[in-house]
Amino acid sequence: MNKIFFPALLFILSSCQQAKQIGSIQRIDPALDSIISPGAEVQIIADGFRWTEGPLWIDDKKMLLFSDVFSNKVYKWTEEKGAEDYLSPSGYTGAIKREAELGSNGLLLDREGKLVLCQHGNRQVARMDADLGNPKPVYKSLASAYQTKKLNSPNDAVFHTNGDLFFTDPPYGLEKNMDDPLKEIPFQGVYKTKPTGEVILLCDSITRPNGIAFFPGEKMLLVANSDPAKPFWYHFNVENDSLTNGRIFYNASSAISEGKGLPDGLKIDKKGNVFATGPGGVFIFNNAGKLLGKIKLPVASANCAFSADQTILFITATNYVLRLKMR
Repeated sequence: MNKIFFPALLFILSSCQQAKQIGSIQRIDPALDSIISPGAEVQIIADGFRWTEGPLWIDDKKMLLFSDVFSNKVYKWTEEKGAEDYLSPSGYTGAIKREAELGSNGLLLDREGKLVLCQHGNRQVARMDADLGNPKPVYKSLASAYQTKKLNSPNDAVFHTNGDLFFTDPPYGLEKNMDDPLKEIPFQGVYKTKPTGEVILLCDSITRPNGIAFFPGEKMLLVANSDPAKPFWYHFNVENDSLTNGRIFYNASSAISEGKGLPDGLKIDKKGNVFATGPGGVFIFNNAGKLLGKIKLPVASANCAFSADQTILFITATNYVLRLKMR
């Protein structure tokens, strides 16, 4: 997402402080009770950032990594110490001063446990060439161009178990977005890159592709569209190097007036339930696209991540990092 600034001083909510509550759970279908226990509350665990994105839980280190896109940094959060600097610069390493969403956005781990970042400013998906325990801003590009043309600004990504990397490429990291003179590709694509480095275009018709995730089994893919004119989540079948049978999974047009935000980052649990940031908070669907409930928030939400056992949901939302202990 883009264009929301909260230049507050960063402060840390550590485990010795009582976490503040925010928002509420809207229960639309009784099935939500088996996903989020009655009485569960959303807590603020860190605050004071500019635009938080790309949360990633690292279970063996008991830490949450997340991007602050406008600050060009990755932070880490732990129960013991709260939020701390982790990696800078995270998304733009160039010498020319630019004013845009230059930092990293989506974060994920590859099969070797290396950190992979969607880098807006560098306009690539890259792997950090350093250990998670000793982070350094040294990057190896995994995808930076399609047919010799520079990508827009990769936003979010997901690995297939065969090593293929699927990612979205909206224009948010370009200073003038669609009208930026540096934009080389006339569309906003959904791509995949193979371990060999080949970049394959999968879809060029989504106006602002953003969040992306596989359903269990990896035969179906969900892609969010952060376009107020088409606030949809799209559902595709995955067939080799193609996406087929594209259709609307859910249309959020009626919710645009209900709160801040647009379809953005999302995660899908092992049962196929979808947690998707959107207008007014986080939408929760079953695998058939039935809306079970919402995590209602007063600020725009950008992305979310599960703990290893999927009992905790972390949410990045404007200047906040949030935690929901679901069960």
